[in-house]
Amino acid sequence: MAQPQLMEKIVGLCKRRGFIFQSSEIYGGLNGAWDYGPLGADLKKNIKDFWWKSMTQYRDDIVGMDGSILMNRNVWKASGHEATFSDPMVDCKTCKGRFRADQLTSTPCPQKPSKMVNTCGGELTEPRSFNLMFKTYVGPVEDDHNITYLRPETAQAIFVQFKNILEVSRKKLPFGIAQMGKAFRNEINPRNFIFRSREFEQMEVEFFVKPETGKEWLEQWLKDRLAWYELIGIPRSKIHVLDVPQEDRAFYSGGTYDLEYEFPFGIQELEGIAYRTDYDLTQHQNASGKPLEYFDEETKTKYLPHVVEPSAGVDRTCLAVLCEAYAEETIKDEETGKEETRIVMRFVPKLAPIKVGIFPLLKNKPELVEKAKALAATLRKTMTVFYDESGAIGRRYRRMDEVGTPFGVTIDFETLEGIREGENAGLKETVTLRHRDSMKQERIAIADLPAYLLKQIEG
Repeated sequence: MAQPQLMEKIVGLCKRRGFIFQSSEIYGGLNGAWDYGPLGADLKKNIKDFWWKSMTQYRDDIVGMDGSILMNRNVWKASGHEATFSDPMVDCKTCKGRFRADQLTSTPCPQKPSKMVNTCGGELTEPRSFNLMFKTYVGPVEDDHNITYLRPETAQAIFVQFKNILEVSRKKLPFGIAQMGKAFRNEINPRNFIFRSREFEQMEVEFFVKPETGKEWLEQWLKDRLAWYELIGIPRSKIHVLDVPQEDRAFYSGGTYDLEYEFPFGIQELEGIAYRTDYDLTQHQNASGKPLEYFDEETKTKYLPHVVEPSAGVDRTCLAVLCEAYAEETIKDEETGKEETRIVMRFVPKLAPIKVGIFPLLKNKPELVEKAKALAATLRKTMTVFYDESGAIGRRYRRMDEVGTPFGVTIDFETLEGIREGENAGLKETVTLRHRDSMKQERIAIADLPAYLLKQIEG
């Protein structure tokens, strides 16, 4: 069931706390484009870093690459994008809006938001194809010879570099090539915040396998990707696996799973896992005239590998993490005892933009401030720290809760008392450690704090 009010709260928090802003906002914005603020940039980077490690560091059968956004136009001709990468579009003669013809039943009318475009009474044109690629020109002359496109996906760079990477990496099948990067699609109707936009980032693997093992690897990747989402805080119960029917798949597909998440605006695709057979390598081999076969040393035969592609959107994953983390609860204020609503972002620690907040109990006590700043400087070497000495300690906790900081450390008078005790005083320095989710507090030795936090963050 859609929860528009929840979505509004999440979008509001994203702007208020510096996760995500509308692009070009002071000029009225640009539809379908978003800027990530300080916290959003860190959250997004943490997601990408963990995906990259999961693919290229934690396993030995995948290597990475970083392809260019601009490619030879013939790449897009061979892949079929130039001729067929399009969506059906209709115009409304009444409101002058443009909409995807296959989404009329789920797109609100601009003039009558309580109704969908297919029932609002507007006069719609017949559907026509609209190519989603952004066209541009390479060089100073804008003519047909210099046309190319901003890439609509990252996958094609992997396919055209397949042979080079195979040779330099010295891998044998099965093996994969991972890539993260920007992609661009001139969406007819961008919507739902960062879910569907014109500029976005992808995290993709093209996993090359023996032809007879393609469906087996499709099933394996389904299990692997579901497990990965649980590691970043998205429970299995919130992900729906759609076995895409043959009539809805690409003609060359040997099977496709869509992983769909329960967003506040409805159940929508988070990631696609597609068995692309040997279509892409065949297209590029035929169009370029360059051999792309794999030589199997065991069978002494050459063949084009088949490919299984898990493809996730960074921005959609970021949105799912934000939606899953957002929580409101009624609590008693830790200082006044009065009931209040606490907004908390329950990010898993490895994804949290800020790992720990450092607070001197009182800012007018130089000993506390000095000790707190020194601790913050030490912890910054291994994690993201936020130092805050402004306001009551309870208010500082709330600010950290709202941006998802899993730990708070307070330098208080007990810390100073520990310093004064005996010749081994340094070993007895303790601070108050507060846990975001439970709000429980405990004493911990400063000497033990860095190792403890790193262990909790890595999980």
